[in-house]
Amino acid sequence: MAKTIAALILAAGLSRRMGKPKMLLPWGATTVLGQVISTFMQSGVSEIIVVTGGAHEAVQLEAERVAKAFRLSCVHNPQFETGEMLSSLQCGLASLGKQVDSVLVGLGDQPQLSLGAVSKVVSAYETSPADLIVPSHDMRRGHPWLVQRNLWEQILALEPPLTLRDFLNAHAGDILYVEADQSILKDLDTPEEYQREKP
Repeated sequence: MAKTIAALILAAGLSRRMGKPKMLLPWGATTVLGQVISTFMQSGVSEIIVVTGGAHEAVQLEAERVAKAFRLSCVHNPQFETGEMLSSLQCGLASLGKQVDSVLVGLGDQPQLSLGAVSKVVSAYETSPADLIVPSHDMRRGHPWLVQRNLWEQILALEPPLTLRDFLNAHAGDILYVEADQSILKDLDTPEEYQREKP
């Protein structure tokens, strides 16, 4: 029986360091978020959930424009100003139906992410019983990482000051690492990074 994977794209940040909503910045023929969604659409996931926060109406419109007929929904994180990445992931997980077996946790500000890197994580999941699959490059963990449903309750139960890093560290022995290219480590936080990286 095929395993069902959803992609949770965390796109709820305030873009403080960028100074403007970075999800909507131009990226080649699309936008930063558009590029991320397009990459996940090609990776074999069955659906995409975009967790929004800052500029959520504009971000949702862009997500729906890019996805067209693909199964995509947006969930607004009401705690986006104070809740950090953990609250966005919890918001996304809580919205998923029982048909989903696992999620790929991706970042909306990672347009550099290669399809090859995502496909390596998906392929590892299809051939391994591991509960957690994490891409790494030069011994550094990156995104997107995959978590099976049986661990979701533990993530949903986390409360600050605990973070997702604490969760991954607590399950260090359960992680299957997949070597991937350096795109898994890249994101966009500042205008300088955007100018340097944009196509």
